[in-house]
Amino acid sequence: MKMTKIQKILFELQDNKYREFQSSLTPTLEAKSIIGVRVPKLRALAKEMFANKKQYGVEKFFSSLPHKYLEENFLHSFMIEQIKDYDECIERFLEFLPFIDNWAVCDTCHPKVFRKNSAKVLLLAREWIRSESTYTVRYGIDVFMTYFLDENFLPEHLETIASIRSGEYYVNMMQAWYFATALAKQWDDAVKIIEDKKLSPWVHNKSIQKAKESFRVTQEHKDYLVKLRIK
Repeated sequence: MKMTKIQKILFELQDNKYREFQSSLTPTLEAKSIIGVRVPKLRALAKEMFANKKQYGVEKFFSSLPHKYLEENFLHSFMIEQIKDYDECIERFLEFLPFIDNWAVCDTCHPKVFRKNSAKVLLLAREWIRSESTYTVRYGIDVFMTYFLDENFLPEHLETIASIRSGEYYVNMMQAWYFATALAKQWDDAVKIIEDKKLSPWVHNKSIQKAKESFRVTQEHKDYLVKLRIK
């Protein structure tokens, strides 16, 4: 099959050593679906493409789902981030979400306009965490972590994420990451979830492990968390 203009550009930016590295980080993907382009170069290309939509055929690119290569999905994500109108941004994102098939792309899309429309995004995130799709659930948890652990935080959010039960590694890892971050940012409320053992044993212990690895959690808090590990 003939390569598209954007695919040709991506192959011109290829770094085979990085391709091997990226492949090791995303074992759920076939190696042939990875070109090997470093993220800073992808972000720069996405910015260039978004600023020159007609030249790069961005509208056609947006509609050409599913993409063939990981890097095309990164470009798609990075361009969605640049959309300033919320309605347009969420429309594009909802088109894209079902095609996210790995943690790397899942964790990259954080539009600034989502923060400005947090109430609307919160309603969607509550739906996403109830999905049967691994990466839709993961993204829903990521939204709670990215947009709702600071000024928009409510203690009930912790209960919402704690209630998730999954047999999927990439959901459980994000759940643990969320609670490790919550322990750094909202200690008084988050530690109660750990004390009351409201998480699955694996997520409970992984949350503690990741909190111990964090520079944002005090040594005193780390020492206390160690005592709460489930043996």
